[in-house]
Amino acid sequence: MRKITLLCVGNLKEKYLKDAFSEYQKRISKFFDFSVIEIAEVKLNKNNEAEIQSVIEKESLKLLEKVKGQKVIVLDVNGESVTSPQFAKLIEAESNFNELLFIIGGSYGFNEKIKKLGKNISFSKMTFPHQLMRVIFSEQLYRAGTILNNIEYHK
Repeated sequence: MRKITLLCVGNLKEKYLKDAFSEYQKRISKFFDFSVIEIAEVKLNKNNEAEIQSVIEKESLKLLEKVKGQKVIVLDVNGESVTSPQFAKLIEAESNFNELLFIIGGSYGFNEKIKKLGKNISFSKMTFPHQLMRVIFSEQLYRAGTILNNIEYHK
């Protein structure tokens, strides 16, 4: 079974997000060996550009420490837009790698070092809270599993 890991900043705080993510985790387990690695969010002390850049750098460094040779795919609003079938094909195309690592940044994103780790994809040009993006990602990963296994799933 293909191993897929989601590396993300912060944890899910809201019950409704936890419940939705948990449901998709169960569904995903039919198709993939799926795990999540969370790194702690860095708190913003002052809302100014220098402090925001400091948060981005600190969180990016923590993310980089978790990358251990996996094939990396970065979820970035400025990445290449993909449809659900294209996302499934991307997962299928990377089948020669033992593990795919998807990265979701924190509230302020991540630095260029993260973006250079691998392919950058976007599920939408809209901005989503990173906690909600985790749920959206899990639904799309489940959908990819159904597409790759020719299982009908609502459209």
